[in-house]
Amino acid sequence: MGTRLHVLHVTTAKELGLLADTPLNEDKRITAEVCIPHLLFTSSDYSALGPFIKCNPAIKDVFDKEALRSAVNSGLIDVIATDHAPHLLGDKEGGALKAASGMPMVQFSLLSMLKLVDEGVFSIEKIVEKMCHAPAKIYTIYNRGYIRTGYQADLVVIKPAANWRLTSKDILSKCKWSPVEGEIFNYQIEKTFVNGCLVYSDRQLINKNHRGQELKFRIRN
Repeated sequence: MGTRLHVLHVTTAKELGLLADTPLNEDKRITAEVCIPHLLFTSSDYSALGPFIKCNPAIKDVFDKEALRSAVNSGLIDVIATDHAPHLLGDKEGGALKAASGMPMVQFSLLSMLKLVDEGVFSIEKIVEKMCHAPAKIYTIYNRGYIRTGYQADLVVIKPAANWRLTSKDILSKCKWSPVEGEIFNYQIEKTFVNGCLVYSDRQLINKNHRGQELKFRIRN
């Protein structure tokens, strides 16, 4: 039949048993993704972060986190996604039963993954593959996901910046909080380009009126 299926929000080692670690190409019909929070946190972090890391599906234990990390490296997991959900602080109040699910992840997604690179969990090439190349391949997004002649220049420039602590003043999201606030990083985002336009530089948003473009998709054979 040839139907394709992309599985979102894989969070457990048990789910991984249903996936295949075949290379990502036209013949791979079932693909899967993991969200960044499930690569960073475990259930033991609830004692410190509480409802701020409440999400659906829930954060699991360290066994599942390590299995997910291994699956990214082996090819069982094809994509690393953000699951960006920038709830206001007031929406995260009320404990586990009342707090909204989800957390803001877009701004510090790359920094969080680079921290795992520093820790030896992933290679930087693996991060580029799972966050840039693979989404473009799976969804056949036209002229994006790679640095190539004729492709849209969606680029991030990073620079080494040893041992700096993320504080609330670094957060540009209107929600004004992050689950990784207080973490130590060894890189900073120097510049961000969207469609070739500089939109972020020196820790400030610029060209705020610049907007993205409608995605185009290739037709599969």
